[in-house]
Amino acid sequence: MKAKIQKWGNSLAVRVGIAEEAGVKSNDMVEMNVEDGKIVLLPEIALEYRLDDLLEGITDENLHSEVETGEPVGREIL
Repeated sequence: MKAKIQKWGNSLAVRVGIAEEAGVKSNDMVEMNVEDGKIVLLPEIALEYRLDDLLEGITDENLHSEVETGEPVGREIL
C-alpha cells in the first residue's frame, strides 16, 4: 500500500490505512523509531494484571515492613 506524506500543522503526517491489520485502533499508543532509515511504528502493548497473580508474587523476601510517614494531618485525623 502506498500513502502520501502531507503537512499537518507544523508536522508531517501520513494516514495509516492498514492499522486494523496490525491490531491498532483509534487512540492507541504506538512507539515510533527510525531503523536503517525506515520509519517503524510498534503498537504499545497494554499489560493486564490480575490481583490474584500479583499476590502470588509476594514472598517473605520481597515483602517490606510498614513505612512511617509522620503524624496524621488535615482530614486524616478524622
